[in-house]
Amino acid sequence: MFGYGRNNFTWNGTLRELEGSYPAFCTERGQSNMIASPSSSGGIEVLLSTLQNSGDVESTLNTLNVLDELLSAGTDRRIHYMISKGGSEALLTALVNNARTFSPNYNILLPLLHLLAKVGHRDRRIGMKAEEAGAVLVTLNLLKHNIRHARRVAACLWVIQVFSSSVSTANLIGENYGLDVIYHLIPQYTTKNLHTIKAAINAFAALLYTKANVWSIVSKGYISGLLKLYEDWHSKDTHHVAIAIRHALLCCLHNATQTTGGRQALISQGGIQLLYQTTQTCLLSKSLECLVESTVQLMRKCLPKTPLPLTSDKSAYTFPLPGRPHAVPDVDVTPDESSVGSDAEEDEDNQEANSTDYDDDLETDLNKLCLRPDLDRPKELLQQYSHLCPELSHDFQELVMSSESEESSTTSSSDDEAVMHNTFLPSSHRRDRMSTARSDSSTSSNGSHTETEISIKGHLAAAAQLEAHDFHSHSSILSTSPGCTTMIREATGETPPGQRREEQDGDEEGAEEGYHRTTIDRLLERHGACIPHHVPKLYRAAAAKTKSIPGFGILAFPDFWGHLPPPGHEPMAPRKPNTQRQKVFEDVQRFLNTDDIINLLVFDLENSSVQCRSDSLRFFSKFECGNLRKAIQVRRCEYDLILNADVNCSQHTQWFYFEVSNMVAGIPYRFNVINCEKSNSQFNYGMQPVLYSVREALDGRPRWVRTGTEICYYRNYFCPAQGRRKTTFYTLSFTITFKHNEDVCYLAYHYPYTYSALKAHLKVLQKSVDPAKVFFQQQILCGTLAGNSCPLVTITACPASKGWKDLHQLRNRPCIVLTSRVHPGESNASWVMKGTLEFLCSSDLVAQSLREAFVFKIIPMLNPDGVINGTNRCDVNSEDLNRQWCKPDPVLSPTIYHTKGFLYYLNSIGRTPLVFCDYHGHSRKKNVFLYGCSIKETLWQSGSAIDTVGLKEDPGYRTIPKTLDRIAPAFSFNSCNYLVEKSRSATARVVVWREMGVLRSYTMESTYNGCDQGIYKGLQIGTRELQEMGVKFCHSLLSVTKDTKLLYSRRLINHIDLDHNILDHKSHNCFEDDEPPCVEEIEYFTDFPTVKYTDLDSDVNSNMASPDEEEEINEGHSPAKCQQDCINDSIMKGNLFPPHIRQASIDGLSEKRNTCNGVSIANGQITS
Repeated sequence: MFGYGRNNFTWNGTLRELEGSYPAFCTERGQSNMIASPSSSGGIEVLLSTLQNSGDVESTLNTLNVLDELLSAGTDRRIHYMISKGGSEALLTALVNNARTFSPNYNILLPLLHLLAKVGHRDRRIGMKAEEAGAVLVTLNLLKHNIRHARRVAACLWVIQVFSSSVSTANLIGENYGLDVIYHLIPQYTTKNLHTIKAAINAFAALLYTKANVWSIVSKGYISGLLKLYEDWHSKDTHHVAIAIRHALLCCLHNATQTTGGRQALISQGGIQLLYQTTQTCLLSKSLECLVESTVQLMRKCLPKTPLPLTSDKSAYTFPLPGRPHAVPDVDVTPDESSVGSDAEEDEDNQEANSTDYDDDLETDLNKLCLRPDLDRPKELLQQYSHLCPELSHDFQELVMSSESEESSTTSSSDDEAVMHNTFLPSSHRRDRMSTARSDSSTSSNGSHTETEISIKGHLAAAAQLEAHDFHSHSSILSTSPGCTTMIREATGETPPGQRREEQDGDEEGAEEGYHRTTIDRLLERHGACIPHHVPKLYRAAAAKTKSIPGFGILAFPDFWGHLPPPGHEPMAPRKPNTQRQKVFEDVQRFLNTDDIINLLVFDLENSSVQCRSDSLRFFSKFECGNLRKAIQVRRCEYDLILNADVNCSQHTQWFYFEVSNMVAGIPYRFNVINCEKSNSQFNYGMQPVLYSVREALDGRPRWVRTGTEICYYRNYFCPAQGRRKTTFYTLSFTITFKHNEDVCYLAYHYPYTYSALKAHLKVLQKSVDPAKVFFQQQILCGTLAGNSCPLVTITACPASKGWKDLHQLRNRPCIVLTSRVHPGESNASWVMKGTLEFLCSSDLVAQSLREAFVFKIIPMLNPDGVINGTNRCDVNSEDLNRQWCKPDPVLSPTIYHTKGFLYYLNSIGRTPLVFCDYHGHSRKKNVFLYGCSIKETLWQSGSAIDTVGLKEDPGYRTIPKTLDRIAPAFSFNSCNYLVEKSRSATARVVVWREMGVLRSYTMESTYNGCDQGIYKGLQIGTRELQEMGVKFCHSLLSVTKDTKLLYSRRLINHIDLDHNILDHKSHNCFEDDEPPCVEEIEYFTDFPTVKYTDLDSDVNSNMASPDEEEEINEGHSPAKCQQDCINDSIMKGNLFPPHIRQASIDGLSEKRNTCNGVSIANGQITS
């Protein structure tokens, strides 16, 4: 072999060097000049022309040798250059020409086939080119006549494998019985001719990429034969010398199971049982890892699709929409790809610079980027929003009295609050749910919005029961007590859901209230923790007015009691090797050993009469923000959980929040959430769900904590119950070992934050501020579809005096508009907003300065109904509200319609917001980051031909992100982008930027998991860090103030504490994937990986380097000798195929397509 070390390679220079080594080539080169002049053709053209036209054996061999030297010494670029110059066509023509002779010269054909395999493997059109040249059936015929010769057979098989990259070519080979020929070349275990056997298996696998060929082998029973072959090679290859052959057999099975018929054939032949057993033995050796992974993938793919055990894919909650009182939207359609994700959330590759699909999604229409659309409503309607700017009309004459008046008009009155104190009890105080929910069995579709009340009779019994116990005894409080269940009015069955109870006798009501208050007060006094800005009684009062579709009558204990962040940071959970694999094995065992499966329904949101065993866990989710539709006990300590789809919808299952009880301490329980829809999750990268223990709370540790081991997220074998949508489901599996017996715990996707918590929080904040210094006013933006209010909060500083100058300064302060929680499942956004609200109401110097500089207009929850009813993404109208901003419907999307109207109003009176930010959560990325809008960056990224030099754009949209990168530990500047996508054109960020002209219009995305940079690197984010992010966002607003004195105030700078040594962090490049590929495959392979170039080249080279003597392929092939002898005897008699193949094939290969480029095969002879 020749080596070439020059930096600059030229074909002509190489040819000149080779002239001295190959004199015969010089002569042939001179002859070829008559065909291709050196002045007009390069060296490669000369070589290819010589190869096609030479009739001299020595010249042909020399040409092939030169080509092989050239291609072997260089990189793939040389081969691709040769292909571009017609190299594949030249080799195919030479093959056909040399094979036409009566006695083909294999001294030429063998190196020609080798070279064709190497080149063709890199030519995407090699199959079509082979058909056009008539080389497909020629190669198949060569294979027929050389069955005894291992090297020749291997060369033909590699070329057939390469040809099969084309579907039509693979089908042509299959139609001419190529599958049968190759299949019978695969013997049972042997140590001879392994390269040839591997080539046969790889060629067979390549032919199975077409459905027609798969159908053919299924009908002939070849899948059973492949399984037997794999079992034989597995059991006898004790020294692991034939791993490649075993892997190739698995590749055949993978390709054969691309169709339903193939999978059914494998299952019916006991394939899964065989694969499972062989895999268990392979686990003992690390060298067999490739076999284990391939087998696991194959089993996952072949497990029968199992419909979810639901009567309907639609949500258990339905809501009659205005104008359609008896109809529910038709939601069993293919999901709209543009609305699957958050603002760029579902596009997991949205940061990739080389992503063609993403670049195509970028907006390149300059008119759409630059021109401001007309208003979507008459200007006359905007005046209705004037009352939402009370700071403009307030005279501050009697500030204290005014504040008190507004409080009584915009929030619950103190009298109402006192009445509502006796409305709810935490869910941990009722144990037997069977009777509790009997009268509430219509959870699915009655659409009731009742304010939940408690029956007097039941309440009195419950109070008496609790009064008789010592509240210091955890077991007493959390025990299964029939008396506790009577605390809910529905337990008595006296009044149907949705109706108010009749007025009771005044004396009885007073006695009931006294008992109730005594019970709750004693519980709070003895066990309650001091949680800032949380008052349980206020929460209960707010919850009493919250309207839900099923009419919730229970409070979740964590929401009522409150939450304190853990004292320290919680690291990301380490993932043990092969965690997912073990889960998959257990899933396979479910299929194989059905007798070991309990499969008992223990909770059903739609059927409250479900009975469960005394030793099983008990579940409950019928409370605000709760989401769990069904729980099924699979094994003694394993449960499948099915989430409820969004209201009026059959998709968007990801958020969960439920109660679990009746556990035994120290026992690991496995939970499988089996109908998740997102294709990847941070649960694969160290994220854990959160848990709240009632017993821990009563011990003075009321906190949500990250928990769970053996966490993984992977595609499963479940399908929709009705089979109408092409939906792929994923399993979130985790294991929890509870600390206490008979505890009551709550599990959630992320830290819950309810609508009632927001209402109570706003009331606490309003009471906490000094009305003489802080102007805090809560108003109702609008009502929701379900009848809840959407609050809007105004926060600014009161004027220093009632003088004209101070009032003028107040009324000319720029506005900052902040919104949050448009997607109900993004509870982290509410915790960030909580931090923002508390900071703006605090006495902090920066907060005071911000109030003096800006007027904050805050809508902390854009989707109250979705939050209340535990949906993940949509409102009760089954629409993603963050895709409705272009033209929101005033009836079906009232919160978006009126928020946009309010922004229009601010714009119309010359108070366009200086900053708009919509708080979100991101399920697939770490850190916190911003999405903004930039015309230039969008055009640059899209590769648009538009000249951006003349475009003027204020770079101020980067000011806040750059500031946050300096001051916020969780923030990543390089994860931000400012691109305008077509699929996001109806989001708040883009619409506010485009239609209102807000330069600094952002979506702020907060991770559910944690950070991979800075001081929080490797730590999961908690409520403390989320609230801190809300504070830091406020700090960053100092960078956009017009008051330079305020901006450069040393006192404020010192207060913010810009310590780069602590907060300095290196943000990762936004054009890199946020996460590396998961250590285990989330998806199971739909297509088995094809053979790599290097693998095929290695096999070909080893075949070329083998001795010249031909080995007979059937020698020493015991125990498959009988089978091979049968084949060989048939071939010696002129018969290519085994006896069971029809007579037409015995007479010779007959081309189903008549002729191929003038070449036909008849009676074993090639004619033209």
